[in-house]
Amino acid sequence: MSQYFEIHPENPQPRLLRQAAQIIQSGGIVAAPTDSAYALVCRLDDKAAVERLRRIRGVDEKHHLTLLVRDLSEIAQYARVDNQQYRQLKAVTPGPFTIILEATRELPRRLSHPQRKTIGIRVPENTILLALLDEVGEPLIGTTLQLPGDDHMLSDPEEVQERLGKQIELVIDGGAGTLEPTTIVDLTGPEPALLREGRGDPAVFGL
Repeated sequence: MSQYFEIHPENPQPRLLRQAAQIIQSGGIVAAPTDSAYALVCRLDDKAAVERLRRIRGVDEKHHLTLLVRDLSEIAQYARVDNQQYRQLKAVTPGPFTIILEATRELPRRLSHPQRKTIGIRVPENTILLALLDEVGEPLIGTTLQLPGDDHMLSDPEEVQERLGKQIELVIDGGAGTLEPTTIVDLTGPEPALLREGRGDPAVFGL
């Protein structure tokens, strides 16, 4: 059965954050709150954990996973960003947006879209998740917590524990999330393209 940590949404307990980071660093998958719905997260370079995360979500390698980063300074290693894209990113981060960018060679190939060589990037606006990223000391791979066959995302940590308790290592209860996903915008073309409208307002991209 997975562990269950109640972490304060505004003043996360350092001891619990350290334990959560250790679980991730040892190959665990964690359900964590974000500024939209809950997400499943794991280590960027842990192949087995990423494959397990995909199986739980019921998605293949063509489904974009999201690279969760603390701030824009971490993006350049994993995605190509020109000046215009950087200005656009600066306007919407941190926040409930996932931005599709061209992946660099630094990003493990299994994490980028197999045909397009792109990756979704996200700077979340959630105190617990940002503190966890800080504690782990590197970006994490994440995906919105929506299980196969469900028509809604999971945002109640107790329901997450009930349904995924035997498949993941930790559920972080940071309070109820929303049922809205992030807004996904693709910046790899000549103009921004709206792939999914969610919690973030696409008008900032002129969409």
